[in-house]
Amino acid sequence: MPILGTQVFARLKSLHETGLTILSVDRLKERAEMDFTLNAEQEQIRASIFKLCARFGDEYWLERDREGGFPHEFHAAMADGSWLGIAMPEEYGGSGLGITEAAIMMQAVAESGAAMSGASAVHMNIFGLNPVVVFGSHEQKSRMLPPLIAGQDKACFAVTEPDAGLNTTELKTRAEKKGDHYVVTGQKIWISAAQVANKVLLLARTTPLDRVKRKTEGLTLFYTSFDRTKIEVREIHKMGRHAVDSNELFIEGMQVPEADRIGKEGDGFKSILHGMNPERILIAAEAVGIGRAALARATRYAKERIVFRRPIGQNQSIQHPLARSWAELEAAWLMVLKAASLYDRGLECGAEANAGKYLAGEAGFRACETAVMTHGGMGYAKEFHVERYLREVLIPRIAPVSPQMILSFIAERVLGLPKSY
Repeated sequence: MPILGTQVFARLKSLHETGLTILSVDRLKERAEMDFTLNAEQEQIRASIFKLCARFGDEYWLERDREGGFPHEFHAAMADGSWLGIAMPEEYGGSGLGITEAAIMMQAVAESGAAMSGASAVHMNIFGLNPVVVFGSHEQKSRMLPPLIAGQDKACFAVTEPDAGLNTTELKTRAEKKGDHYVVTGQKIWISAAQVANKVLLLARTTPLDRVKRKTEGLTLFYTSFDRTKIEVREIHKMGRHAVDSNELFIEGMQVPEADRIGKEGDGFKSILHGMNPERILIAAEAVGIGRAALARATRYAKERIVFRRPIGQNQSIQHPLARSWAELEAAWLMVLKAASLYDRGLECGAEANAGKYLAGEAGFRACETAVMTHGGMGYAKEFHVERYLREVLIPRIAPVSPQMILSFIAERVLGLPKSY
């Protein structure tokens, strides 16, 4: 028998027959045969993504970091390879694979050196339109999904507001019904890719907060055209990920056809939740990818850099932080895979998705910080890339939910402690 051995199984069977255990022997065998390696199809996904990303090397992303500008060539290459629809239904042009495969893909994109500049250019396709897949009509999915999968449409995700933050039920953007359309007015912030998007997934309040029984009611989700005659876009100049813009949106009187409403009016909060766990899983996968990229560069430098007639990697003060980062990244990746597996099997995964995001965000950050310190002064130079990784890994550490909020969630929902906020 694998792992536990024949004698152990015999003992467990005896205990089971005497009523001392509620686990069946067959179930224990299944647990004993757990496999944490990627299967052949998943390994092929990883290899194919690395091959594609090799066409966009360090100099490409360094230029995007210096000059800014959306990586249209990379986005087009991902679309041409049919990767943008990896987790979309085959019926609408996607590959019909799971969030596990999507996480493997996004981890490889980030690990290739593209980091968040590459990952953020494409991951909206995977988690963002999940509410459309789940709650959209056949007509809507037929109309909305194929252009996104083909790379013809670029979408942005407009939920966060300046005065609401993570308190989504308090958002103030209004959508007022006028015949066969809605009129939207409000403000959004930290909206990625709004400079290039032609579509927007938008959450707005259709029933005032003081007229609903529960705060989560009265919010409605739309997927519609990004009307620049009614939306003013102001870019937020930021620390890193210059290739993918972040913005404030000022929406004034934008008309949205009723046909672009996703699900029932007032059910938008429930709809948007279907994208949150996949988002956390993918962000976590990207953090692991950046951490691995940083660790690989630091390890290579530690082998090659000679000081006092020996490689600096021969010193334990260099070795131990690198080894610790490897262990932390591997542990975080296992939690990410567990969360993705639970999601793909339709099981509850909120705790695991949040824990994976927390562990990966912290491990990725520490790996990038360690990589900079391993390089010494050269770690501060752009040509060695690790300083870019450090700037960009802060995104999955902070967004879409802070480490502190995740710990509060786990304390309340998993440990049963009183709500602290």
